[in-house]
Amino acid sequence: MTSLPLPQTPIHIPDETLEDLHQRLSMTRWPQISGNQDGRYGLDGEYLRELCEYWRDEFDWRKAEAAINAYEHYTVQIDGVPVHFMRRPGAGPAPTPLILSHGWPWTFWHWSKVVDALADPGAHGGDPADAFDVIVPSLPGFGFSTPLDHRPDLNFWKIADLWHTLMTDVLGHSRYAAAGCDVGALVTGQLGHKYADELYGIHIGSGLRLDFFTGDRAWDFSGGRPIPEGLPADVHARVLELDRRFAVHLATHVLAPDTLAFGLADSPVGMLAWILERWIKWSDNHGDVESVFSKDDLLTHATIYWATNSIATSIRTYANNNRYPWTPAHDRTPAIEAPTGITFVAYENPPGVATGQRVQQFLDSDRAAWYHHVNLTVHERGGHFIPWEIPGEWVDDLRRTFHGRLRTPGQT
Repeated sequence: MTSLPLPQTPIHIPDETLEDLHQRLSMTRWPQISGNQDGRYGLDGEYLRELCEYWRDEFDWRKAEAAINAYEHYTVQIDGVPVHFMRRPGAGPAPTPLILSHGWPWTFWHWSKVVDALADPGAHGGDPADAFDVIVPSLPGFGFSTPLDHRPDLNFWKIADLWHTLMTDVLGHSRYAAAGCDVGALVTGQLGHKYADELYGIHIGSGLRLDFFTGDRAWDFSGGRPIPEGLPADVHARVLELDRRFAVHLATHVLAPDTLAFGLADSPVGMLAWILERWIKWSDNHGDVESVFSKDDLLTHATIYWATNSIATSIRTYANNNRYPWTPAHDRTPAIEAPTGITFVAYENPPGVATGQRVQQFLDSDRAAWYHHVNLTVHERGGHFIPWEIPGEWVDDLRRTFHGRLRTPGQT
């Protein structure tokens, strides 16, 4: 295993931060609400109370911290931006550098279920020649990549520039691979657009256009258009379901993220409620979030957000994607020239599209022309947090994308 020419910086949250969290949880003032068992008004408070009591009385951050610190951790400054990243060194003589970009409300730890298999495929049923040296940064303004005192403008395409500097100038790789989901898929797509010649390829968990956040109504999937009349009942219901799943956070994060942040940064319960609703609604959990995330899983991610006071800077990323809109680095087609693999999941199928039709629906859409796609796959299982929910399938998909495109031994 090759060591990096950087000092390691293991994760450690101070005792006083954890004690303050415990005190705040103990002093929670709960709202006077009831009659929301169906979730019509937002998050049902019954499970939230149960989870917060567990956070206060039973959750063991030090145990979670020890699991996180089983991996290498580093912190560097790039153009004045603090960047934390976790590393799982690749096995074998020539592992390919791979950077993984998470989304919101993800943390770097959402990649923890796939890093070992990617770094040491021979020990996980794969070809040792497919080994990656895995770099997992926290997005700037998320988790331990804080504070962002001097860069309040960061968005997905500016983060891509930081990632390229990290992989080339800081870590010394002349070529590398990239993968990502959610906002991280946009970061990864931008890498494949601007730096295609220095990438082996990319693998993402969605196929959005890079101009997704451009325009006056970027917070509205429909651009303000009404639902068409005459849709079949099931299609109409699916439109409403997806709107309710995604519209709330998009509108708030794009239009007024700082207003929301004052409450979320002061109350761990308020912060947890906001991100817990996404974990519940966005994962393919069939009504039981703990079938995907245990209480300890949920609170590990939540504690990272809370202890680093990063909720405000994480959600502002959405507004910055719109305020500083994407502009192309070149006018060639496809815009994203790097070979691209995409993993789709049925839980996010568009209205009226069956799982077996998902790949063709993408090919027929205006999004397909943006990508040099080489590997398109759809799975019946799994929700928005693909590498966490179906890690084996994600790893297999990613390996197919890069198989035959990786460097030969001895190449740097």
